[in-house]
Amino acid sequence: MITTTQRLTLDEYLAYDGGSDRRCELVNGELRPMSLRASKHGAMIKRLERIFDVEAERVQKPWTALAGTVGLQSPRSDRWDTVRIPDVSVLTLEQWEALQDREAVIRLLVVEIASESTKSADYRAKRAEYSVLDIPEYWIVDPLAGKVTIHILLEGWYEATEYQGQSVVQSSILPELALAAETSLQG
Repeated sequence: MITTTQRLTLDEYLAYDGGSDRRCELVNGELRPMSLRASKHGAMIKRLERIFDVEAERVQKPWTALAGTVGLQSPRSDRWDTVRIPDVSVLTLEQWEALQDREAVIRLLVVEIASESTKSADYRAKRAEYSVLDIPEYWIVDPLAGKVTIHILLEGWYEATEYQGQSVVQSSILPELALAAETSLQG
């Protein structure tokens, strides 16, 4: 486990090398190791990344889906020393190309897959942080509860809709996406 005795600044975090390939988020200046992707969790991430890429190509949008690649600098306690790494991010190809050598700004969609260790942050902290960043759509895919919750940003607040079983998720970013909630939950 990676631990720090002092809080890191954003610049220190970006330059940090803990000597392993294990990724960390930065929360209020403290490193938070991200759990290793269990096989089902990792399979869900890969599946959603592919689904988003195929859908963007089908509707001819210049977008890309990226699994655990993009960090989001997020406000927390009136400070900017928090960086989240969503399980899947969708952004324009133009944004992705512009961000090859610096931090990312997401303007489309992020997805978190809930697990026992992340569900509290996914449902509470990240929801608040992503809304402040004006991310238009935030998905929580929750295999523990067997549901997908899609948060649509309206006037600075997320409106949440839950989907289960065969119900087709309704995305404002990908309105033609025909994806049953249970398909999202498959590994």
